[in-house]
Amino acid sequence: MSGKINIVSIIGVGYLGKQIIEKSLLYNYNINAYDTNQEDLEAFTEIMRNRIKEEKLNANITQYSTIAEAVKNVDLVIEAVPERLELKREIFSKIDEAASPDTIIATNSSSIPISKIEDVVKRKDKVMNIHFYDLFRIPLADIMRGTQTSDETFEEGRAWLESIDITPLEVKKECYGFVLNRIWRAIKKDCLKIWAGGHADIETVDKAWKTFCQFFVTTEVGPFQFMDRIGLDVIYDIEMSYFKNSGIPDDKPPDELKEMVEIGELGVKSGKGFFNY
Repeated sequence: MSGKINIVSIIGVGYLGKQIIEKSLLYNYNINAYDTNQEDLEAFTEIMRNRIKEEKLNANITQYSTIAEAVKNVDLVIEAVPERLELKREIFSKIDEAASPDTIIATNSSSIPISKIEDVVKRKDKVMNIHFYDLFRIPLADIMRGTQTSDETFEEGRAWLESIDITPLEVKKECYGFVLNRIWRAIKKDCLKIWAGGHADIETVDKAWKTFCQFFVTTEVGPFQFMDRIGLDVIYDIEMSYFKNSGIPDDKPPDELKEMVEIGELGVKSGKGFFNY
């Protein structure tokens, strides 16, 4: 368990809400749960209680019929309601009114930055984005600050994620799509263009992607390490070729990459690129 977080409240017990609860219980966190569908929540709560008994976990789950009851005396609240800004703002306001002043409030939103929600709460230093993917198959979570999120809040959120075996992906500067979703969008965008343009069939695209991913798994190399291996001068020339072909400003490689090439930071062959060698 993380140092300062012991009781977690989940507001919205849908697909991801259930996963957050299950994962937290496995690591002995006590859970308060609320959802508008009380019948489904009751059935899920019973399943989790049986699992707690079977696996002899040192944890508990309690179902509540109101948000106010569910967030009293907890250390962390995760809002996991549908992706509608006004709904999230309404829920955050209710949580802020009922929760203890020291409680951290996080949104599991996959697209809405906390800065668009934070003005409805008083505790602007205690809010953040904690966006999960699939907690058991993709154990990653984007974490992002609001405009006034304190370092203490951010680190407590990070520590809690690590304590339930989820790797935090820190977003240093607010951006739409966060980290993994933004990478995935770039991939799916061009997959769709290749298919729609008739350049290759979908089986070929999928085959290319699966083979490419196998390489990354077997070599444990990330995209930036791979670019360092190829050579950043080569990467820059390739990206400029795409830009010259399309003329689209968004296709132009960043000036920061050009600067690295100009000072000789070319990757493995020069001893330094994005990483040192």
